[in-house]
Amino acid sequence: MTDTLKVRLGQCTDKGRKKINQDAVAACIPTEPLLSGKGVALALADGISSSNVSQIASETAVTSFLDDYYCTSDAWSVKNAARKVLQATNSWLYSQTRNSPYRFERDKGYICTFCALIIKSNTAHLFHSGDSRIYRVSGSALEPLTEDHRRRVDAETSYLTRALGVKHALEVDYQTLNLQVGDRFLLATDGVYEFITDAQIQQVWYDHGEDLNRAAKVLIETALANGSDDNLSVQLLEIEQLPPRGVHEVQQQLHSLPLPPRLQPRMEFDGYNIVREIYISSRSHVFLAEDRQSGKKVVIKTPSVEKRGQPEYLEHFLMEDWIARRIDNVHVLKAAEQSRPRRYLYLTTEYIEGQTLVQWMRDNPQPRLEVVRDIVEQIARGLQAFHRQEMIHQDLRPNNVMIDAGGTVKIIDFGATRVAGVAEALPADIAIPGTAQFSAPEYFSGEDAGAYSDIFSLGVIVYQMLSGDLPYGTSMAKASSGRARQNLQYQSIAHKRKDIPPWVDAAIAKAVQIKPAKRYRELSEFMMDLRQPNRQFLNQTKPPLIERNPVKFWQGVSFVLFVILLWSLVKDL
Repeated sequence: MTDTLKVRLGQCTDKGRKKINQDAVAACIPTEPLLSGKGVALALADGISSSNVSQIASETAVTSFLDDYYCTSDAWSVKNAARKVLQATNSWLYSQTRNSPYRFERDKGYICTFCALIIKSNTAHLFHSGDSRIYRVSGSALEPLTEDHRRRVDAETSYLTRALGVKHALEVDYQTLNLQVGDRFLLATDGVYEFITDAQIQQVWYDHGEDLNRAAKVLIETALANGSDDNLSVQLLEIEQLPPRGVHEVQQQLHSLPLPPRLQPRMEFDGYNIVREIYISSRSHVFLAEDRQSGKKVVIKTPSVEKRGQPEYLEHFLMEDWIARRIDNVHVLKAAEQSRPRRYLYLTTEYIEGQTLVQWMRDNPQPRLEVVRDIVEQIARGLQAFHRQEMIHQDLRPNNVMIDAGGTVKIIDFGATRVAGVAEALPADIAIPGTAQFSAPEYFSGEDAGAYSDIFSLGVIVYQMLSGDLPYGTSMAKASSGRARQNLQYQSIAHKRKDIPPWVDAAIAKAVQIKPAKRYRELSEFMMDLRQPNRQFLNQTKPPLIERNPVKFWQGVSFVLFVILLWSLVKDL
């Protein structure tokens, strides 16, 4: 293929003049689909010389990083996946030291410096803790991309301020760089970079550029000849070819599958019998079908006729299937089992016999609070499955929620879902992904969205289920500026439903706050506050005395009037 990532890689490590090598290096150039989904990864670690076990730390750091990184969910971002892996490795190294004879001698424990370079699509991701370094080789100079985490007391004394295994909580520097064909990178330990010049590195790369493993070995030999007395490790990488932005398995399907014909009831299509039309919209055409082989009912979704010529639309269309096959949750629509290759570009999902939440609300205009809680908690469990995979649904609304015949609630339609691991390789989409009435304000202003954006949409749904209205009426869609949105006023449910406790109203109000920072950060917190009174809300929403205890209120009024009357009589005397 001509549109895949291609790199050249070389590496070498040597004990130098020391008895053992406490450095470690590792790299992986995987095949597809991991190459597009995870990228190329290099890792380098340097054990501290004061420890007799730091070579174990180095070897563990680089091997576990590569092994575990490629096992993480391909929905996760590079940043999240790498940091989770590094935190797990750090915790293991820290616990090894705590359970060893070196518990109170940190500089003799399982500690190493670490740096990693991950090339995914058109972006370089850099991770760094300690004093191993990453450089970009450009022109006749080396551009350092990392800063040493080392404090120098004097010319002879220095110590690391960060490294793997030092503390229970790991601090890692992270940055990204846009790539160009021809970019060259060098990862090295201090046994190399302190004993070699920029000019020597450039000359070695020039002389041995066709064999980067040989170039890495020559760099180590040069550093040794220049007096290096430490372990020496170096990794070299050059970008030979970059894919177009957004290339992944979805786009590969996009280019390999033809568009389907227009479907009609009673039609035979790719092993299915089309039973009937479910709905036709500008986004997609949806049909009930029966698998001719298994007899199972499925839903077939095909691209809309109006948008078949738009590659970006088709890419998002196929992402729905990609997402459905990566979330296994009873409250999320499942992709149908694929027992044979597809000959056309379309999606198949399970068929849900039931009704949408919109239909349910028409049938239940004044639902009991407990019934609403049950439905909303099921939606929240489905959303949590998205958020755990670093996905944001972005189009949560009653039309995209189904309730089956058994009362199980399922989230459907993933056409607007943002997947962190895929979004890294895609250009930013400036369009509002969902429906204006249920979309969080940050979508209108172009701010970053997050799990809190889905919480806003869920809060609007709760409000509508209980009141039949929207928390800001139609004003949200009409507000054309950030200032106008900030001036919107939440309309209390108390004006429509006197039977809803004020603390429930307060919980919904927090979920639909205009400013994301004032909203719930976790769905579990919102669910808790819908079911149990939050003490903070009880203090804020305490009703007046006349509502809480009318008898006591009028007794108080009568007493005050009696005192005034008595004072008037005394005054007259």
